[in-house]
Amino acid sequence: MRLQKTVDNYLNHIASQRGLSPITIQNYSRNLAEFIRLLAPQKIKSWQDLNSDHVRMIIKELHQKGIKSRSIATKISALRSFLEFLVQDEVLTFNPAKGIVTPKLDKPLPKNISVDEVFQLLNIKEDDPLSLRDQCMMELMYSSGLRLSELVGINLKDLKLRESEVMVLGKGSKQRLLPITKKAVSSLKAWLKVRPDFCSSNEQALFVSKQKKRISARNVQMRMEKWGLQQQLPSHLNPHKLRHSFATHMLESSGNLRAVQSLLGHANLSTTQVYTHLDFQHLAEVYDKAHPRAKRKKT
Repeated sequence: MRLQKTVDNYLNHIASQRGLSPITIQNYSRNLAEFIRLLAPQKIKSWQDLNSDHVRMIIKELHQKGIKSRSIATKISALRSFLEFLVQDEVLTFNPAKGIVTPKLDKPLPKNISVDEVFQLLNIKEDDPLSLRDQCMMELMYSSGLRLSELVGINLKDLKLRESEVMVLGKGSKQRLLPITKKAVSSLKAWLKVRPDFCSSNEQALFVSKQKKRISARNVQMRMEKWGLQQQLPSHLNPHKLRHSFATHMLESSGNLRAVQSLLGHANLSTTQVYTHLDFQHLAEVYDKAHPRAKRKKT
């Protein structure tokens, strides 16, 4: 209980002082609770008893459980941040997780579907309310490269149909204003006509379920999987694949890496690099040619 009480203090701190999203706080809570469970056999009474060997032991156990390297790295990062907080709060004199090498990250490239497959997917003939809603969700996600959490979080007030724009809340509670395609605007108008049949007049969520409340992320995943099968796509469809297809197609058409980075809401260029299948050498060439301070003199 003593270990958990310190964790609770930390979670309250990052929620109030750093303005992290509820989902991020939940991830920290879940990861730190898992560490406490793994440390239980070591009879550790307080965080002052923790040392680097314990951290290495945790990494080994997670690896033996079949946890992927990227997930292990995320978990250790959460632990490292927590322990650094204890150092700053003078609970610890040093951070036992600092400098610990995590397993080498595997970097599987996200998959996308082709432009023709996107047209095939969105060529929906049904016009019942659920079909109109689902088509609208997929049109909007592909139109603006939305994350799943951003899609389900959209409220009516976030839409600006006349300007063809939508405001979304991304990672780190960062807002960004995104353009919407004409097809997406048309789908939105069709959905908004039937939406009142699904919810009360004071419901703010743009997309709602048959339960008359904001649609869940899991429900969106299931509906997109259904449409992928119904529209006879050659591969499994999920929301992330639509977001990645948007990024890939935009970059192929424009060649503007920075614009794609901004549209996706990526803080770092390296993240966009992974989404768009580009090797770093190509990124460096684009950067050198485009950036006014990086242009090399002609020889």
